[in-house]
Formats: sequence, C-alpha cells, structure tokens
Amino acid sequence: MNRLTVSREALLKGLGAVAGIVERRQTLPILANVLIQPAGPDLALTTSDMEIQMHMRTALGEGHSAGADLQPTTVNTRKLVDILRATAFDEATLEWDGGKFTVRCGKSRFSLQTLPPEDFPLVKEAADYSAEPLVIGQGQLKRMLALVHFAMAQHDIRYYLNGLLLVADGSQLTLVSTDGHRLSMVSAPVEGLAEKREVILPRKTVIELLRLLGDGDEPIEMRFASNQARLAFGHMELVSKLVEGKFPDYQRVVPKGHKNHLVLSRQALLAALQRVAILTTDKFKGVRINLDPGSLRISSTNAEQEEAQEELDVDYSGDSIEIGFNVAYLIDVLSNLPGESVRLDLLDGNSSVLMTLPDVAAFKYVVMPMRI
Repeated sequence: MNRLTVSREALLKGLGAVAGIVERRQTLPILANVLIQPAGPDLALTTSDMEIQMHMRTALGEGHSAGADLQPTTVNTRKLVDILRATAFDEATLEWDGGKFTVRCGKSRFSLQTLPPEDFPLVKEAADYSAEPLVIGQGQLKRMLALVHFAMAQHDIRYYLNGLLLVADGSQLTLVSTDGHRLSMVSAPVEGLAEKREVILPRKTVIELLRLLGDGDEPIEMRFASNQARLAFGHMELVSKLVEGKFPDYQRVVPKGHKNHLVLSRQALLAALQRVAILTTDKFKGVRINLDPGSLRISSTNAEQEEAQEELDVDYSGDSIEIGFNVAYLIDVLSNLPGESVRLDLLDGNSSVLMTLPDVAAFKYVVMPMRI
C-alpha cells in the first residue's frame, strides 16, 4: 500500500500547472491521467498529449514529504483536481494499490481507477539539443508572448501558421505570428545562442507558456533540437514537438515608407471599435474607417440596415483615406497592447496598415484591409 499525506493547496498548485494540456476527450485513456512519482522528498507530476509533455516537481507542503519507497501510479487528472478543489480541508491523504487510488479528506473518501505507470507515453527527448540554452526572464518572455499570441491561426490548413515563429539570432530574440490576414512581431535582446535558430512553437505550447510563466525576472532556459524544444523554468520542464514547415518571410510583409502617420489614444480607439462592432455580425465583421485631417470616423452596417458610427478628434494632417478592416483584428491587438497611445502608418485604402507603439520600437503589427 502506498500512502501519502499532503497539503491540499500544494498538490493542487502542482496539478493545476500540468493539467492544462490534458484534453477532455482522449484517443488513449491514459492520456487523461497524471503520472505520479516520488522525487526525493517531493512528488513529480507528469502529463502528456503525445506532442507536449509537462513535468513538474512539487513540494507537498510544510511537514510533508514523499518516501523513496512509493511506487509510481497514474490517475485521472481532472477528477483528482476537482476532488481536491471541492474539499475544504487543509490536508489530503492519498493511497494507491492494486489498481485503486483513494483520496481521503476529513470524513470524505473518493476511490478512483488507476492505469499502469509503465503504459504512460513519455515523450522521447531528442538527442541533438543545443548545448547552450537561450536564457530570458520569464516576465519579459510573457510580455512578448502577450504581444503576438492573438495573431496565430487556429485551424489553418497551412499548419505552420498554427503556431509562433521564434527566431534566436545571437543576442536578439524575435517572436512572430500570423494567420495570413495580420501579422504581429516583437523583438528583445537576450543572452543565448551563437548560431541562428528558427523554430515554430505549437499554438498549445504558446498558450501554456502564457498561463504558467511568472511576471518577474526568474529565468527560463530554452533548448532546441531539430524537431523539439525543451523549456525549463522554476520547478517546471516542458518538452514540446515543433511545427514543421517554412514560415512566411515576415520581413517582406512589414510595410515601409508609408507617408501618412497618426498617433492616438489606444483606449479611445478600442472603445470606439467595440461599440461599432455591436452592429456587425459573426459572418461579417467589417468596419469602415474614414480618416481626414482632424477626424477619424468608424462606421458599420448590417443586413438589417442598421448602422453604427463613431467619430474621434485626432491630430492628423495627412491624406484623406477610406479603408475597411475586420474589426476583430483591431480589437485583438488593442486589447493586448500596453501603453496609452498607438501609432498608425497608412498609405491608402488598399494597402496594409502598420501599427506600432510610440515607446516600444521593437513591436510591429500589420493588418490587411478588407473590402466593405
């Protein structure tokens, strides 16, 4: 009989960190489970979806430790998380033996099925990892991801768009995402690889990093192989398959030399777009923007002949331009940007628009116009 008493909060924290990649519907039943193993005085928790593996060493709380004689087991991740969340006790006792896993909290008792730990599909790690890691602060990487993640495609047949391009070139890290209609990119100085590396991280890996990374300066170490990435931060190690394919030449997409420039309040523009978007439909999210010296008008119509219009006073003296956009593409970027102001660089009503931040030269967002 394997028996362990743990801090409920400590175990929940560890399980919450690794549970994100566990899908509710599985092709293999064991993929719904978490692998539980002793790791010195702590527990090692591992989940996998065959392409991403998350491994976390979690302390069991003050006064609790795992014994070296504990045998590994696997149990349903979400059921265990739900049980621990639903109880009000500070401690939980876990017991497992003979295909059964029991959770005791006070006078409550839950009995779950286990599956053999030897059947758990651990990801085979690549042999050609880079010797030197790429190192960056967790908070800095999290802020960079927040500026680009929303432009990733979701279910595009061009599978290389369903992820995020990471370019490590000496002392600079660049992140790029695009769905073919818009592109977001940001760069930052880093310590790292001497040789240039370009990899595409899967969308799911990017979302998990956004969820798990801290806001401080604690480092994350990233190593890359030909078809795999290994990311280590805190007590977490994430191994992810890379997306194969050739990412579009993002440098060619960024417009240069646009002669019309406009700086305006990010929040004011976002609020106006959100109000105008009310009268768009799920099938057609188009809005029309009319830019004239001193004013910017945003309007939308729908099949019921309803109309919305907003007007902002702006400091602008360039050409008069009428241009259409998918309003969701503008709301997405404005909702994720920091700072009070944004800059728009435009050429005419048929050319892509460049959006930047006056105080962050390393960020660029390009959005294609649409016919209204």
